[in-house]
Amino acid sequence: MTPPETQARPKDGERAAPPAVSLCVIKKRGDFLKAARARRIAMPGFVLQARAREGAGIRVGYTCTKKLGDAVARNRAKRRLREIARAVLPKHGKTGYDYVLIGRRLETATRPYHLLLAELEKALHKLHQPRPKT
Repeated sequence: MTPPETQARPKDGERAAPPAVSLCVIKKRGDFLKAARARRIAMPGFVLQARAREGAGIRVGYTCTKKLGDAVARNRAKRRLREIARAVLPKHGKTGYDYVLIGRRLETATRPYHLLLAELEKALHKLHQPRPKT
């Protein structure tokens, strides 16, 4: 273990790394139902639901139904969804939002990881764009 005084610190003019954003997990059924009534973006590897709410922080939930397959397939899909959320949401997610990632049959567990990352970034970009007024 490195003593604190010898750890690397940013030099003058350099920016420190952004603070880590913690992702709270949605566990209550009511929060999932509220997200289901909100905006939805479908991507080849998953479906993203998002809703603005009162409060700070980013909350995220994961859903993989029995349509995905047995418990092993569902757990694999959820692990992959958790990992892409952990990688992308702190950078591209907005505080005060609930996000729900829904796994897709034959896609979430087998799709290449870099494609899932790119799809989540694209979905968040599309989601947070202002809607054109008609």
